[in-house]
Amino acid sequence: MEKQVSRDKFSNKFAVLMTMAGSAVGLGNLWRFPYMVSTYGGAAFIVLYVLFMVILCLPILISEFVIGRRTQKNAYGAFRYFGHNPFWRFVGFLSVFTPFFILCYYSVVGGWSIEYLFKSLTFSFSSSTSAESMSNMFGDFVSSPYKPIFFTAFFLLLTAGVVMAGVRKGIELFGKVMMPLLFVMVVIIAVYVAFLPDSGEGYRYLFVPDFSKINARVCLAALGQSFFSLSLGCGTMLTYASYVSKKENIASASLGIAISDFVFAIIASCAILPAVFAFELGDKQGPGLVFEALPFIFSKMAFGGVIAIVFFIALLVAALTSSISMLEVVIAYLVEEKGMKRRNACIASFGIIFVISIFCSLSFGTLSHIKLMGLNIFDFFDAVTANVLFVVGSLLTVMYCGWVVGRKNFYDEFTNGGQINQKLYRVVFFFIRYMAPVVISLVFIGNCL
Repeated sequence: MEKQVSRDKFSNKFAVLMTMAGSAVGLGNLWRFPYMVSTYGGAAFIVLYVLFMVILCLPILISEFVIGRRTQKNAYGAFRYFGHNPFWRFVGFLSVFTPFFILCYYSVVGGWSIEYLFKSLTFSFSSSTSAESMSNMFGDFVSSPYKPIFFTAFFLLLTAGVVMAGVRKGIELFGKVMMPLLFVMVVIIAVYVAFLPDSGEGYRYLFVPDFSKINARVCLAALGQSFFSLSLGCGTMLTYASYVSKKENIASASLGIAISDFVFAIIASCAILPAVFAFELGDKQGPGLVFEALPFIFSKMAFGGVIAIVFFIALLVAALTSSISMLEVVIAYLVEEKGMKRRNACIASFGIIFVISIFCSLSFGTLSHIKLMGLNIFDFFDAVTANVLFVVGSLLTVMYCGWVVGRKNFYDEFTNGGQINQKLYRVVFFFIRYMAPVVISLVFIGNCL
């Protein structure tokens, strides 16, 4: 084994929860989760989502926690630490490549959130406009060859600025301040929406399941969203875990992160979908839901201009908490494996990601004619991420944890040297080593059929 080196650490338990929950709580919850619920059957989708979170995602999260904290290395170095076979080096590289790949299209959506924040600050959502005109506004914006690219660059600059400041002074500080603020803002919106006339239909859609809507497509969508939401299989949790103190309880920390992620996703849905149904826009689905239906709804609400500002600030903060964690995976690799200074690594990563993101942005306009497997460039990146990279990454992570890291190292790390979680250890390790690989493999095969 390689000699351990001194690395920066998160300062306390609260910092661990806020930063790691921040990685999970992002656009996956505030942007993607509501439109996935809207598209795939409401409460039935949520039931499946919770089921997958408990029986599959939590063990995967624990695996990443154990690997990261045990090795105290970046994603690539962690898979090389125990896995001397060249295959595991490839897996380590995949864990670095995946968040890099995601950022290339995720930053485009982050740019959209900045544009719509500016629109809300200038009260551009006029009460005289129609739902169709709001859709046209969004369509005109995303198909523009210039504005979305500018805001994508702005979003990436904000992300790189935080990561450049380091683990404690940048990532931890941002998480400890912004995550509580984000939660408060979304709760305020959810409470406000609860008092809208005719919002009851939205709550019924969210909390009264119609199991007849469940099919293979819905199951795969729910599983993909659970991976996306918790940032599993892409090295983010593993990298953040490498900054966690050996005194922390891995089981309770993982459970706290999963619960925080789920609660936020439900509150976000309560802040969006009841309002969508109250204004009879329940047919609005897909990635544009937040940017098409909500601006129209805000324009019709009392104090809607203020609520719009709060919402799009929350959306931007949520986007940043996840983009920061993804960029940190890449930066940690460049700093620790390639010997680059953090500042230079941030600048280089910003440049490369930005160039690729331009193609994702232009896929709604100038490059809309380019199709990859029948999808535009943006949708191709999204589909590959949710249906392939997250699933494959998670499968290889649990296999590495269960069969390469092994029982002895897992026991020592999970129980903090035999001090805690001794009874729970056997159940969790059995599931990670035997059950999780089988379940994830079946899911991957189902995705390919």
